[in-house]
This record gives sequence, structure tokens and C-alpha cells, in this order.
Amino acid sequence: MNSPLRLSAPAKLNLLLHVTGRRPDGYHLLQTIYRFIDFGDEVVMESRPDGQVVRAQGAPGVEPNQDLVVRAARLLKGETGCQLGVDLGVTKRIPMGGGLGGGSSDAASVLIGLNRLWGLGLSRHALQHMGARLGADVPVFIFGRSAFAEGIGEALHPIGIRAAWYLVLIPPVQVSTAEVFADTKLTRNSNPIRIPAFFAGQGRNDLEPVVRERFPVVDQHLRWLGQFGEAAMSGSGACVFCAFDSETEARAALAQLPENMAGFVARGMDQHPLYDWLSGTAG
Repeated sequence: MNSPLRLSAPAKLNLLLHVTGRRPDGYHLLQTIYRFIDFGDEVVMESRPDGQVVRAQGAPGVEPNQDLVVRAARLLKGETGCQLGVDLGVTKRIPMGGGLGGGSSDAASVLIGLNRLWGLGLSRHALQHMGARLGADVPVFIFGRSAFAEGIGEALHPIGIRAAWYLVLIPPVQVSTAEVFADTKLTRNSNPIRIPAFFAGQGRNDLEPVVRERFPVVDQHLRWLGQFGEAAMSGSGACVFCAFDSETEARAALAQLPENMAGFVARGMDQHPLYDWLSGTAG
């Protein structure tokens, strides 16, 4: 009997996030830089012959039919006509509503894992296209490299980023991405930039002022973290981070964390742990 697949689903940071416009259909045009970190969820899957998609363990408070891992498996079945099913389980470590891409990363790992488990042989590009139907952040986890993204997040270009360790703080709130993008105070006219050779301190997160005003606790975490360098918010928040040159420096900062704050240290990764599972190069 085959053992279940146990797959990494790493978190991501947005090292910058510019809102450059809005399409007639309401989608926002973005420029962002994605980087994976060696902190994340674990997805477990085991094939079943009856065609059923069963979630044994998932995100707390999320109904199975709404869970991105279930939706990903069902989408893959529907697109390929595969007759097999799967038992799915997710061990959550990535905070929900934190801007670290947990649900999207889980869904991407399901698509990548089932592509192998079910013997489908789909390419990286095909799975990226499918992942975009689940959410704007899903394709980058299938792309599998540090990336500069444009459009609504679907146009991905590989990018080189210096080695870094990150102290990531987790404010005790969940931020709704939809509500932040709908806020009338959000600026949507950042000038587009060219694909950069990224360096620390470049760019900004255009969503950050809106979130800081809506959630004072996020502002408090950013202010505390700012004593160590350039502190920034990831995605639509609530998590915030600061880059360090070494693990020692990052952990020294973590050791000073007040008792009413929570966080962790993680290393930046240039490549997704499942990158080699798919054919075709990123981009």
C-alpha cells in the first residue's frame, strides 16, 4: 500500500505591492514581488478509487466546500476527467487573513501533488492557468520561483533577490482582502516600474496605509518592527516583516518581542520545494 504524499506549502511575502490601476471589470492592476519563505503548511493526500474528494482536516472554521484545497482537487478532476478521488488533509501553520498566501499555497500544492498522484502529466503552464481560476496568488506557487508579477498577478517574471532572513509578526486580526481593495482611501495610481533587480527598501505596499488606519494593532506592530530596519506589510495584511542579513540577527530581534506580540523567523527561498515536480521552466 502506498504511503500518503506529504507536501510543503510555503508562505510568501510581498516585498512590494503597487496598485497601478483598475480594469473595467473591477479587478485591480498590480505590480508585486513575491518571495517564498521556509515556513508553511503541510498538505497530505492519498488517492482513492471512488472519485470522491474528501477533506479529513483543513483550515479551522472553513467549510469543506469553500476550502481552496477541495476546490483545487475538484477543478483538476473536472478539467481532466480523472476518475480517481483523494483524501486531503492540511496542517495549518500559516495564519489566516495574514497576507502570507496560505490558502493559495495549499491549493497550489494540491494541484502539483495530484498532477503526480493521478498521473496526469500536466505542464507547469497548464497548472498555472488552472490555478488562476482559484485565486490571484495561486499561480506564483506553481511558477515556483521568486517573481515580479504584473497585471492582476498572472504575468510572472523570475527575479533575483539577495539572501535574507525575515522576522515576521502576526497581529491578532484577520484582514479581508476584498474590503481593503474596496476602501475609498486606497490609491490606485502608482506609476508602473520596470522589472527591477530588487534590493531592500525599494518600493512600498500601497495597501499598507489603509490597513494601518483600519487596524491600529497592525500599525503598532509595524512601528515596533521598524526599530530594526525597513518594516513592511505582506499582501493585504495583517502580517508584517523585516529583512535581516543573518539568522542570528533575526532571532536576536525576535528575542526582544513583547509578550503581547507573536512572530517567527524564516529564511527566504528562491525556489518552491516542489519546483522540480513539474515540466517546463518558470516563465
